[in-house]
Amino acid sequence: MMPAMGRLPRLALLAALGMGVFLAGLELMITATALPSIVVNLADWTRLRQASWIINGYLVAYVATMPLAGRIADRFGVTGPYLLSLAVFAVGSALSGTAQSLDTLIAARVLQGMGGGALVPLATSGASHLFDGPARARALGIIGALTFLGMAAGPFVGAAILDTGDLRPALEAGGVPGWLVSIVTPAWRWVFYVDVPAALLAMLYAWAAAPAWDAARVRTPLRLPVLGLFTLGLAGSLLALTWAGSSDAPGGQAGEVVLAAGSVIALAGAFTFGALARDALLDPRRYLEPSLGGAVAVSALTGYALATALIGGAVFVDRVLYGGPPDERVALGALAAAMAVGALVSGLAMRRGGILRISLAGLVLSAAAMAALGTATRFMGLGELAALLGVFGFGFGLTVSPRSVAAVEAAGKAAFGVAAGAVTVARMLGMAVGLAVLTAFGSGRIESLSRAIQDQAYRDSVLPVALRGRPLADGLVVDALERWAADQGAAILAGLFLVAGVVTLVAGVPALGMRRRGPPTPTAGAPREDRPAG
Repeated sequence: MMPAMGRLPRLALLAALGMGVFLAGLELMITATALPSIVVNLADWTRLRQASWIINGYLVAYVATMPLAGRIADRFGVTGPYLLSLAVFAVGSALSGTAQSLDTLIAARVLQGMGGGALVPLATSGASHLFDGPARARALGIIGALTFLGMAAGPFVGAAILDTGDLRPALEAGGVPGWLVSIVTPAWRWVFYVDVPAALLAMLYAWAAAPAWDAARVRTPLRLPVLGLFTLGLAGSLLALTWAGSSDAPGGQAGEVVLAAGSVIALAGAFTFGALARDALLDPRRYLEPSLGGAVAVSALTGYALATALIGGAVFVDRVLYGGPPDERVALGALAAAMAVGALVSGLAMRRGGILRISLAGLVLSAAAMAALGTATRFMGLGELAALLGVFGFGFGLTVSPRSVAAVEAAGKAAFGVAAGAVTVARMLGMAVGLAVLTAFGSGRIESLSRAIQDQAYRDSVLPVALRGRPLADGLVVDALERWAADQGAAILAGLFLVAGVVTLVAGVPALGMRRRGPPTPTAGAPREDRPAG
């Protein structure tokens, strides 16, 4: 049943949901631009690994919160949890801006990640309840587009904020109290503060539009102990992937093995209980259904390719083109903007194109772009790189709405939140695996090229005969080493791009199951609605 509210209130509520996911997408990218400034201000470069948890801590909390948020949306409706998530996100953002130490900032970022991670499945579930049929596809396309538009805007907004410079001298000269100066300078603090008024505005819109509507609620237990077990297993898996191949895991390799094993045991326990209880989220049999299972699988496989495009593109600019942050913003901005356009187009085109055709078209485009990147050499220019990343991003965006629609329609209204959470978690897990592969293989191989700087014999083995034996300070030697390192880096990244292209093509197999079918058949133990939406 459609919500009993007019078109304008529905659009206002959709706008509020979209504003939330825009902020979540923005925060995924904006902080990376400020990380160097944060390290210099709160610590030094010897603590870079600890500082990386400013980003890693946010991501782990972001992903781990999604399953619980989806379940809560189904049990208690969307509006209340959405407002609470925005409030948590705003508080975490404000605390991040005021942080005076790395430890405090990391803790605040975890809180911010919990709020941001809940926004995506809540907004997806809310849009699914607000609209039916082709309108639902368009609404989910808008939600997906705004998520990736936020990612596209992140580096540019971050750079604009950092370019304002340090206002401390002017504030101190103006007699501003020291405690106030310490929480408004340096400029990196406003990377977090900018989220606060936007989150409050989204809360106001959602609160104003919500009284006439709330999503259907279902009579199903939250099963918090089992969800907690699943969340611990999910967070542990993400941490294990983050530390894969790294020497800074607590307890070294043995600690990483223990963490990975504990995560597997926790997940196995959660899914075992889920199967016994026929749980909408944790019953593994649900993911054997072609539509829901296919949507989750496509999301995970394309997430792997997305991580390769994001990180591989940035590394290509840095290590092959020897470009700086402005060049990275061009390449990654093209990727994220194209994803936003693709997501919006997929929502608009699905009425005529259908879930399967739009999905396959997106996968073919993405795989073709990865195949072209797989031929990259150091002679590839920034424009060509950005164009190919844009083609990949557009193809990836085309898959966003179809898999969301397939998942929520397969799950039914009683489990919209669960389905939305499952698809988004799958994408983030795929990205985590892709990042781990890049870190363990690609980045490690590229870093090993520094041996040519430290080892004269090795350096001579890669230099032209005429330059062997010359000192490293020789300009000709430096030029030759840069060309050699760029060739080696391009070859390594080209291989990783090709692997991502193959993974994207493999996603076409589960995509075949994402055809529109009738409503899901109720099963024993399936939750019942308390009331219709409206």
